[in-house]
Amino acid sequence: MTTLNLPRGPVMVDVAGFALTERERARLSHPLVGGVILFRRNFQNIEQLRALTAEIRALRSPHLLIAVDHEGGRVQRFLDGFTRLPPMNVLGEAWDADREQALKLAETVGYVLAAELSACGVDLSFTPVLDLAWGRCAVIGNRSFHRDPEAVSQLAEALQQGLGRGGMASCGKHYPGHGYVEGDSHHLMPEDGRSLADIERDDLVPFARLAAAGMGAVMPAHVLYPAVDAQPAGFSRVWLQDILRGKLGFDGVIFSDALDMAGAAGAGSYVQRADLALCAGCDMVLVCNQPDEADAMLAALTPPAQPRLADRLARMAAKSRAEDWQRVIASPDFAAAQAAVSRLAMPKDALAGPQVGEAH
Repeated sequence: MTTLNLPRGPVMVDVAGFALTERERARLSHPLVGGVILFRRNFQNIEQLRALTAEIRALRSPHLLIAVDHEGGRVQRFLDGFTRLPPMNVLGEAWDADREQALKLAETVGYVLAAELSACGVDLSFTPVLDLAWGRCAVIGNRSFHRDPEAVSQLAEALQQGLGRGGMASCGKHYPGHGYVEGDSHHLMPEDGRSLADIERDDLVPFARLAAAGMGAVMPAHVLYPAVDAQPAGFSRVWLQDILRGKLGFDGVIFSDALDMAGAAGAGSYVQRADLALCAGCDMVLVCNQPDEADAMLAALTPPAQPRLADRLARMAAKSRAEDWQRVIASPDFAAAQAAVSRLAMPKDALAGPQVGEAH
């Protein structure tokens, strides 16, 4: 296989199965592609996953970023051979009982999560969820650490430190907060009518805290905040440029949420959605579960100038080889960390319902 020397582009796409097809190899070689997101359908076992990521990495130099939604609870794409991760509200419950112990557990969860993925050639998990547990949004639910912004901030920062120890950057979502709305942006466009001052006082606190602590990436919500801007957050220069880049001083990668979600449909065609997101300030847009639309978009999209793109994406890539992490996760010390995570109580409904963001 010939390796292309090609900078990473601003589009992240998916693949259908356990190995690449010829059509997928061609798509992943397109200059506008910069990453691949994996789903549960791409996982058979650890050996197969390592082969798939190696195949993707071999296509291009620098290699395409490989990402997955692997938070814990009902959003854990890879199961067999991986440590089962708790939903984040379990760490919130631990916080209420013993804050110091909860922070240690959060760091350990992040470490185990990242190291196991790193050993399989995955660069990034879209985690942690920074949404507050307002008790209003079922799609967030037990994915949230806590209702208290300070608890979310400290637990998420500890988890971020663990991710870093496991060789992985963090991605806070769903900026500026999806927890207050009742709707699921996979299926509709939720609206949050609160003022900017209200959002800043609560939901923005964890994003500000993690941005100051070196958060690697942010994923904005497909949620409309009409008191702040007429565009949903992921298509809004106000949210992405003025507030996230300006007020919060964030300089990492901004990933769009998936453009196939109903919350993005109001922006028009896939080309229009991608163009609007990139012009608003997203560094990379996600196009999932629509291969024909992905090909059409890649053929028609003319992205704006992105002078910081290569540097920002380089920070998200793994710095160590998968083989090095395979030795780490085979060590007795790592087994102790795995055992600590496995001992965390998991609610019986942790995996109830469909996988969030999964293709059906």
